[in-house]
Amino acid sequence: MSIPTIVLGGTGYVAGELLRLIVGHPRLKVIGVMSESQAGTSIRTIFPQLQGTLGDMCFGTKAEMLGLLSEGQVALFSAAPHGVSAALVDDFVNAATRTGCELSVVDVSADFRFSDASDFEGVYGVPHGAPELLSEFSCSVPEHQASVSHSHVGHPGCFATALLMAAVPLMKLGISDTNLYAVGITGSTGSGRSPTAGTHHPERHSNLFAYKGLSHRHAPEVMGICKSITGIQPALRFIPHSGPFARGIYVTMQAELKEPRTEIEIRQALSEFYAASPFVVIRETAPRIKDVIGSNYCHIGIATDEESVAVFVVIDNLIKGAAGGAIQWMNRQLGLPETTGLLAPALAWV
Repeated sequence: MSIPTIVLGGTGYVAGELLRLIVGHPRLKVIGVMSESQAGTSIRTIFPQLQGTLGDMCFGTKAEMLGLLSEGQVALFSAAPHGVSAALVDDFVNAATRTGCELSVVDVSADFRFSDASDFEGVYGVPHGAPELLSEFSCSVPEHQASVSHSHVGHPGCFATALLMAAVPLMKLGISDTNLYAVGITGSTGSGRSPTAGTHHPERHSNLFAYKGLSHRHAPEVMGICKSITGIQPALRFIPHSGPFARGIYVTMQAELKEPRTEIEIRQALSEFYAASPFVVIRETAPRIKDVIGSNYCHIGIATDEESVAVFVVIDNLIKGAAGGAIQWMNRQLGLPETTGLLAPALAWV
């Protein structure tokens, strides 16, 4: 039986990837896509790559999407902007309660990544849109939480996902001290669909530059989530970079080892830590972005001089770092195998 699925904030890159993955999912069925600015416009007009999959379905208004809630199970993904998503989700949660709808929410904005409204407001500079809902959300990557612990999920950001894949095992296994130093390079799709000086193609082509060094908003997000998972809050010094490619993230995290360990020992420890994680591959060589692009996989490599360790992580920012990770969480929320609809291999030659 198909599970009715609604996507909010439906015209950005992440929403486009959510829709692409959902139409190929054996259990999820798109019944509505919300965009107030494009209401009445055919979805395939905004996302030509989805031709032949959604027929003549058009974007709808919030009122129209609320009208789709009914008794039974409904999956809701929110790809609305940060600072906007929470209030929207609140409207749907309240409407679902009134209609007897069993609503499962996965939010890919930043609105439910912090457990305290003041922490969110301190990072984003705006009041939280639904602080009363925060207790109903958990936030982590699926690999770090064995079971669903809350009604709904806030998926970590794309950089945060890659950073957590390295930081959590380092802390949980006691491999390194708590001072973490990371450099990350992201593709231009990570900055969203609206062009800016930092995402404009002539500026990024054949170019590489740092931005928001030691002040990126994902750093406090990572530290908070890492503490909630491991009980240890690391001190993360993170410098992000804009890369000359469209999609993908490459993170290198370094730390001092608590005791001398060989590369083989550390690789074995991470292999055991992620043994039950179908989308994580521990490589014997440094991972490459092209090996994961277009997939929900995360590749991890290790280097050490037996006094310090470097962990290399690559993901597709739009899939594992957003849409794919969100569907992985939704699969769990709905009691489905977490790999459902997500086993497509990487594209490689893009």
